[in-house]
Amino acid sequence: MDLGLTSKVAIITGGSEGIGKAAALRMAAEGAGVVIVARRPEVLMAAAQDIQKEAIGKVLPIQGDVTEPATIARVVKTTLDNFGRIDILINNAGTSMAKPFENVSDTDWEADFDLKVWSAIRLIRAVIPEMRKVGGGRIINVTNLGGRTPGPSSMPTSISRAAGIAITKGLSKDLAKDNILVNTVCIGLIKSGQHERRYARQHGADAPVSMEEFYGHSAQARGVPLGRVGEAHEAGDVIAFLASECASYLTGVAINIDGGTSAVV
Repeated sequence: MDLGLTSKVAIITGGSEGIGKAAALRMAAEGAGVVIVARRPEVLMAAAQDIQKEAIGKVLPIQGDVTEPATIARVVKTTLDNFGRIDILINNAGTSMAKPFENVSDTDWEADFDLKVWSAIRLIRAVIPEMRKVGGGRIINVTNLGGRTPGPSSMPTSISRAAGIAITKGLSKDLAKDNILVNTVCIGLIKSGQHERRYARQHGADAPVSMEEFYGHSAQARGVPLGRVGEAHEAGDVIAFLASECASYLTGVAINIDGGTSAVV
């Protein structure tokens, strides 16, 4: 299927691994120019090299912390200097922080909202004028299931992700007249570097089970109906679809990528 992404330009935060990298790889393979933004320079450069092998268009890595307004301004300027336009924004930067409410400090709340909410707001604000210049665009916010159905000991992430879902719906109404479509994907249990690093910290070299066995146990513990953990490319493919011309009548939509886990549609 031709997704109609040839010559489009996408900015993807958290683009050096996992879902962000998978989305970048799929869009680059479809002919889009992709800008991937992440904090760790070595991981970022390695991801850019991997993506470029499959890309039709150019891949541009930009190292930076999206919680800093100066980074956002630099990302937008560098994208325009290299590509001359911005068509797609994927707000994917984020880490999981989940604690009981009484254990969440002011610093935790501020850090989580800076990364997941304020960075998205600032990027969206910066790219809207550029999308208008090219006749429209796509904004896709990567959130998670907890933003729709918060569970115990799920804060601050469930609250910041709920904000991302609300931003998505409100923006879809505001920007429809400009042909800027705004959607969110609510992520369930998907393989990622975050899970693997957390597993390594907990178990070290003496891990009782392999990473794949750990993922299998996690899927079972969480009651994933499909019985397995999702692959990053499965989320990346959905994101690429939402960014494409094939999704030209979808806006204000939240799609669960969770193997059937969510209790809500």
